[in-house]
Amino acid sequence: MAYDVLFLSQDDVKSLNIEMTEMLTEIELGWKLKGEGKAELPPKPGVHPRENCYIHAMPCWIGGEVDAAGLKWVAGYPQNLGKKLPYNNGIFCLNDTENGVVTAIMDANWMTTWRTGAASGVGAKYLAPAGSETISVIGLGTIGKINLRAIKTALPAIRGVKLYDPLPHQADAYIAEMGPIFPDLTFTVAASIREACEGSDIVTSSAPIIENPTRPARAEWLRDNALVITTDYDSTFDADTASNAEIFVCDDRGQYLWTQEKGIYFQNGYPTEEGIYADMGEICAGLKKPAAAGRKTCVFMGIASHDVMTARLILKKAKEAKAGQLLKL
Repeated sequence: MAYDVLFLSQDDVKSLNIEMTEMLTEIELGWKLKGEGKAELPPKPGVHPRENCYIHAMPCWIGGEVDAAGLKWVAGYPQNLGKKLPYNNGIFCLNDTENGVVTAIMDANWMTTWRTGAASGVGAKYLAPAGSETISVIGLGTIGKINLRAIKTALPAIRGVKLYDPLPHQADAYIAEMGPIFPDLTFTVAASIREACEGSDIVTSSAPIIENPTRPARAEWLRDNALVITTDYDSTFDADTASNAEIFVCDDRGQYLWTQEKGIYFQNGYPTEEGIYADMGEICAGLKKPAAAGRKTCVFMGIASHDVMTARLILKKAKEAKAGQLLKL
């Protein structure tokens, strides 16, 4: 029997003008419900057709007051950056949890970018040093921009931004885009990754995710109470940054350990199970206290609960705006 499915293109999703404040609320709620045990979040199965590339399936069900389920099919190809193609691209399928019927199929590019940034913003809300005013952004691509947008939204007192990218011209484009959004920010371009790390309250990284990273950033360059948020697995920071932090937090304990067990990422000194203080679900649910003296390091791999929460918000906004087009399945 044929039925209608709402299709939302990337332009449709962008036209909804979803605010970062809305995204922060959704991502935090999803983490809270997961921490309360009201979610089913399996690890990411995937295939790897080329070196340092992946195509992952990311399913999730979130219960409680949300009761939503879906699947993202997403690819990450670092070499696309030289081909004028997106590093990440994919689609998302949202299902009716009552009958399993597909309710919407939508672009996942905007979703992946914004939910990644929003996760960093929520992490900063709970774990940043009190009175944080400075942030360093390592990697000035799309995720580097959205990380700043989210963290500044979560922590309006941020005033100074240090920038570093191995491609120096990236800084000009970054400032040209982000400066008008946050005119109260002062941008400084660091000459080295060490200079970017030194002295900042919060340091974020978003380099391409590769199998054998050089991990050029060192723990000894960081302030004693700095918050480090990586959205690039273990590509940028050395193992001491995570293993010798006062607390080490991941977005999902099960996914981190499953990924580590595969023997590709989080090797050579990154924390094992006993080194994980908490995942963000436990923190947002109030099961673990977020406050602690000393340096804090977060590894945020990107989890499917974020995608389901974002898709739910997109569908709500799309129905209100009568956006997208109906397709027959």
